Amino acid sequence: MLKSKTLQELVFWLETIFLFTKSDYKTIFFPVIISSWAASPPPRTSQLVGTAVWVWFHLLQANVSNQTYSAHEDIINKPWRPLPSGRISVRATRRFRWILLVLCLCLSAWHGTGVLISSAALSLVEIVHDDIGFSSDPVLKNLMNVGGYLTFESGATLIMSSKAHFDRTSLIALFASGLLIFTTIHAQDFADAEGDKLSGRRTLPIVAPEGSRRYILAALPLWSIALSALWGLGPLSAVMFLCMGAFVGSQYFRFRDVKHDQASYVLYNVRFDDCTFCIADAVLVSTGMSRYGYWLHTHCL
Repeated sequence: MLKSKTLQELVFWLETIFLFTKSDYKTIFFPVIISSWAASPPPRTSQLVGTAVWVWFHLLQANVSNQTYSAHEDIINKPWRPLPSGRISVRATRRFRWILLVLCLCLSAWHGTGVLISSAALSLVEIVHDDIGFSSDPVLKNLMNVGGYLTFESGATLIMSSKAHFDRTSLIALFASGLLIFTTIHAQDFADAEGDKLSGRRTLPIVAPEGSRRYILAALPLWSIALSALWGLGPLSAVMFLCMGAFVGSQYFRFRDVKHDQASYVLYNVRFDDCTFCIADAVLVSTGMSRYGYWLHTHCL
């Protein structure tokens, strides 16, 4: 009887931890692992596992930190999350957040100084975004998103490549990624507009509901053209990449309800991975690109 109760409690808390991270596997976990893999030499299994563990713990830390302050809006946007569903209290969540911060720093120190710096930078971004309140301003929120994504990518890339520093290609990749995120990450805010209004946030879809959709319609194809030129894609690959960007942008512009906005954001993150896996080999052969050319297809749509 005691064993059965203990097992039930263990399953309950494992499910609670999963629910903290549930919505970000497609937006952070898998894209970050794919991007770090594509920007690195072929990794060993231990490097791949180490990267996945590092990304997951930091994703959990970021989610717990953010959701501590978003329970009121999650009642509308994501009522299944641990706080609005009543699985855990705000006080317990905040304690868990600081425990995770220390755990993540210790895990990162084991991987080296560069990874430790990435972890510390991510923790700082979370404090500024969540505790200080930068998330309520559309521009500052985008800057924090850039900081968050880049620290995830930098730490994961260092672990995946087993390097102590970045080469020139990796630095260009991180810069391009940061600029891309800053100019298009409001794609995540369309589906959450109602909850964001409730919390007093001023996201771009709230401030400029029509203009933000016209902007994303134009921005994704333009980014496809720019990145194709930057990484020297061949004509066929560049056209396919442009069509992908145009399609995702058109989805945001044509369909404007919550259900479709959620589906469009999945497309924004998944970025047609099935198609890009098929054309990656052809791109590498035809253009002589480094592995980062593959990153472009899988990460920068």
